[in-house]
Amino acid sequence: MPARAVALLATAALALAATPPDPCLEDGRPRRCIPDFVNAAFGAPVVASSICGRRGPERLCDPPGDQPPENSCRVCDAARSDRRHPPTHLTDLNNPHDVTCWRSAPIPPTSYDSPPDNVSLTLSLGKKYELTYVSLQFCPKAARPDSVAIYKSADNGITWQPFQFYSSQCRRVYGRPNKATVTAANEQEARCSDSHRLTGESSGGARLAFSTLEGRPSAANFDISPVLQDWVTATDVRVVFNRLHMVNEGDEIDNKKQAAPGSQHYAVSDFAVGGRCKCNGHASRCVPMKGEAGAGGVTQLTCECKHNTAGRDCERCKPFHFDRPWGRATARDANECKECNCNGHARRCRFNMELYKLSGRASGGVCLKCRHYTAGRHCHYCREGYYRDPTKPITHKKACKPCDCHPVGASGKTCNQTSGQCPCKDGVTGTTCNRCAKGYQQSRSHIAPCIRIPRVVTAVQAMEAVDGDPGRAAEQCGRCRAAARTLNLNKFCSRDYVIMGKVVGREASAAGDQWVRLALSVQAVYKRAPRSRLRRGATALHVRAADLACKCPKIKINKSYLILGVEKEGVSAGLPGLTVGERTLLLEWRDDWHRRIRRLQRRAINCH
Repeated sequence: MPARAVALLATAALALAATPPDPCLEDGRPRRCIPDFVNAAFGAPVVASSICGRRGPERLCDPPGDQPPENSCRVCDAARSDRRHPPTHLTDLNNPHDVTCWRSAPIPPTSYDSPPDNVSLTLSLGKKYELTYVSLQFCPKAARPDSVAIYKSADNGITWQPFQFYSSQCRRVYGRPNKATVTAANEQEARCSDSHRLTGESSGGARLAFSTLEGRPSAANFDISPVLQDWVTATDVRVVFNRLHMVNEGDEIDNKKQAAPGSQHYAVSDFAVGGRCKCNGHASRCVPMKGEAGAGGVTQLTCECKHNTAGRDCERCKPFHFDRPWGRATARDANECKECNCNGHARRCRFNMELYKLSGRASGGVCLKCRHYTAGRHCHYCREGYYRDPTKPITHKKACKPCDCHPVGASGKTCNQTSGQCPCKDGVTGTTCNRCAKGYQQSRSHIAPCIRIPRVVTAVQAMEAVDGDPGRAAEQCGRCRAAARTLNLNKFCSRDYVIMGKVVGREASAAGDQWVRLALSVQAVYKRAPRSRLRRGATALHVRAADLACKCPKIKINKSYLILGVEKEGVSAGLPGLTVGERTLLLEWRDDWHRRIRRLQRRAINCH
């Protein structure tokens, strides 16, 4: 192998090895994938309703403790970088050895009766997340709040829903019982708890932690619980401090007055929100949206969707992939969106649930605006006025050809979908009904463009029919009378003679081309007129040439026939022998008819 080829193969192998496997695929098949678990608040902007030092330098002090008062106070000045306590300290890197804090504005001594209630922190995540916990770590030695409310928004701050309440007096402050039991019927309701008061002090300060799924009955079946999936979904988190923790709650007002100036404020060192970027199991990571930034400089994120899904949360199927309903990916089924089957003739489709159910949940896509003259749910047949070209597959752009039915010869514009045959008027033929059929000639009428040619049958053509070769004489014959094939008492009585004879040959006729003369050997006479000379033996049998050519009756040489006739038909024609007229019945002889005719002879006494 050449050295260059070896080098190319080696480069390709290295490239494949360097490409990480797609978490959303397993052996080429789609599987559920989820983004990494992260602190969604890290580096995100926080809006605080109160910030110390905003209106000039302010003195802040920690609550009374073991250390001297002069060591527990500091100056907050928003104009100096070394004395600022902005909300950005809440979501920066949390280092317990170098604690940075956000601090609210202090309460002046004249306002001790009205503590700094309703101070809020609003965190925007930049996208929907499925949250696992919300955590607040307070600054060391700082006063801890007694009543805290956590809210969440799933529509970028337009509406807010209670997430959790903490208070030593749940019913008094929030109108809720303390540690109420959560059932399957109220899993999407916020609880109130006083357990945060048990959280002790550490080197980094006291911590308040809320677990979003703790105590929720359906937490073990989270994948199949839309209620809990909606419960943990949030785009924004807001924490509202409603009440400070007093040293002696029995004498709340006195404690406020005894507190050191500047000690009545909130101080938080870390605001963390743990969760995963919400992608409904169809993406393994979230990426910044191109050229978009939200209010306050919030980075807008979007899922890197797989499984033919789309949307910021992969919450819908991407265009033209609506053959099955969208669904959240689970461990059992990735719920990949399927492309509609339109045979290459449509660019848009929609989903129909009824068709999906009728198909056994296999396909529910309906193609829209089929092109190339196709129609149907899958653009799988030709539209009216077109038919399938059998030489091309249905996916071909020219799979459907125009019917091109003749405007005069066709009775409509819709042709057969398979053959392309147009509906022709009487006497018209051809795939497009563009010519007269045999035996017809063109007329000047648009209603009947082809009329029948008058029929002229010669004796020669009739004799050809007797010999078994109908030729062109019988091409335009109608149907024979059904009565000519049956035998009953009424027919026996209404005829002048009934005989059985054998056609032994044909003879030259002196009556012109309208009649054919056959040689008949009469073998039995069952009925005859009183003065008739009809006897057994040879006689002539005259048949019209046109009837013989159309095989009405059908006569063959050396065959025996039962003949029921009327003598005056022969007399009126002026022909010697027997004549097959309009009332004559000529039936091919059957061996079982001898007994039947004898019975008719006995019953014929009552004919008249």
